[in-house]
Amino acid sequence: MSRKTLPLDARLSDYLLSVGVREPELARALREETTGRPESNMQIAPEQGQFLDFLIRALGVRRAIEVGVYTGYSALITALALPADGELIACDINPEWTAIGQRYWRQAGVADRIRLHLRPAQDTLNALIGAGESGRFDFAFIDADKEGYPDYFEACLKLMRPGGVIAVDNTLWSGHVANPAVQDADTAALRAFNATRHADSRVDLCLLPVADGLTLLRKRA
Repeated sequence: MSRKTLPLDARLSDYLLSVGVREPELARALREETTGRPESNMQIAPEQGQFLDFLIRALGVRRAIEVGVYTGYSALITALALPADGELIACDINPEWTAIGQRYWRQAGVADRIRLHLRPAQDTLNALIGAGESGRFDFAFIDADKEGYPDYFEACLKLMRPGGVIAVDNTLWSGHVANPAVQDADTAALRAFNATRHADSRVDLCLLPVADGLTLLRKRA
């Protein structure tokens, strides 16, 4: 028995995908279209999408928030996992990237579940709080500019119901967070975010070595 997470070589990664991921055909097509883009490293991995799908269904999520949409893969996965009357508030600032996702959302028949806001995410989150939506969401996924993570987290925490879960992407950052020689702004921001959340008594915490690191934070009552 291993005392730490197995490293994934290409063969084991392929095996994991073959038996551990049930990727919808439209999601696969969107992921493959995105792969050809120069900034495609922003795309989440299919096994991470599978985990989000499982988590959303297991939690019985009806209302969700996504901060950072990119080409819409994780939004598509989320919307497909929501019930027919579910709602996803999707926050991004790039109309070109999100237009790609909108095509697939329509083809999948879930566009009516996704409310896309093309403006700074913090403005959308603050507007929701101002409209009395605090405590009325079940789930949030944060995958955007790293220096903005603390503010996005605080706003999402207000919007979560007790027991609601916030998932935060890239918290291992290709291993750079553990390398003190790396001091660029994004790495420093993630390192500080991780340390602050570890000491945050308002949430239960689990950092998983899935893809580039995925932190789960459950709002305590």
